[in-house]
Amino acid sequence: MTLVLNEEQRLLQDTAREFLQSSAPVTALRALRDNKSETGYDNALWQQMTELGWASIILPEQYGGLDFGFLGLGVLMEEAGRTLSASPLFASAVVGASAILIGGSESQKETLLPAIAAGELTLALGLEESSRHKPTLIATTAEAREDGFVINGRKTFVLDGHSADQLLVATRSEGEGNTPKGISLFLVPRQAEGVTVQRTIMADSRNAANISFDNVSVDRHALVGDLGYGWHVLEPVLDRGRVALAAEMMGIALECFERTVAYLKYREQFGALIGSFQALQHRAAYMQTQLELARSVILQALSSVDESPEQLPLLASLAKARLNDLVQLVTNEAVQMHGGIGVTDELEIGLFLKRARVAMQIFGDTGFHKDRYATLCGY
Repeated sequence: MTLVLNEEQRLLQDTAREFLQSSAPVTALRALRDNKSETGYDNALWQQMTELGWASIILPEQYGGLDFGFLGLGVLMEEAGRTLSASPLFASAVVGASAILIGGSESQKETLLPAIAAGELTLALGLEESSRHKPTLIATTAEAREDGFVINGRKTFVLDGHSADQLLVATRSEGEGNTPKGISLFLVPRQAEGVTVQRTIMADSRNAANISFDNVSVDRHALVGDLGYGWHVLEPVLDRGRVALAAEMMGIALECFERTVAYLKYREQFGALIGSFQALQHRAAYMQTQLELARSVILQALSSVDESPEQLPLLASLAKARLNDLVQLVTNEAVQMHGGIGVTDELEIGLFLKRARVAMQIFGDTGFHKDRYATLCGY
């Protein structure tokens, strides 16, 4: 297992940090929020990211990708977490591209992956149908017809669903209830007849959407993977997304920790720097030990995608649960140590806390992943 970055990955990290801090600092997120951006991200920034190869970083060279692997992607996600950069990187270049790469036909790969790599196409995953992450609880139906399928149902919490060009929709083509059997995945154009998209803006000022499908017709070429066996595609896609999201939360936690320690060294109270108070030193030291432990977990999880995919389910749940706990601890402590100003909108610490709370729910909260980890271990 890789536990340190190599020279190329460190160079990528330095480049990404410099680019995001100059082109997409936290103030850029404020501007998107305050100006009520139509897409929720800066398209010019996204094009710059694609020119740097970020949209193609996990794709093989034969499809226009850099084939840099998930450790390289993790570097980008971590740096994006440090600046709260909004872009389609997660929804499209990680989740959407992984679905086509794992389950798509050769024709779909040759058509869609180069377009994703070039920033000409964005995807969004329509999965959730309840208020909590239940990936196999799918009631949206795909009914077979002579020339294709008809989709009916409703999805919620679709990340970037209001702006994506195409939607990857999890449906039930057979069976019912909360079971992986009978799940099928389809590509549906967002502007297809019968698709209704309602944009929602979350607490972290990012985008999600509620989407309904009313007798939406798709042809058989829209099927991703085998009919009724979409779970074989969906599960590894979700695990890849969980690992990538954990890397972003690592960046959020690191940035909050460093900003807080800097504040402890600056802020005076009762005639002394508050960082000289032993109680705060102990709390800061505890955060640092948790950050170091989480670093090992996230590097193992990221490397497992390329080196040992058989361990990915276990390590993805371990990483998501661990980073959920870490980012909650560090953002809570950051707000408390900043005192009253920690809860104001003017201070950026509060924006990190809001992003952390949303990220903790995406693709499973701590309870979901602890239960899954125990189940995978045979308990």
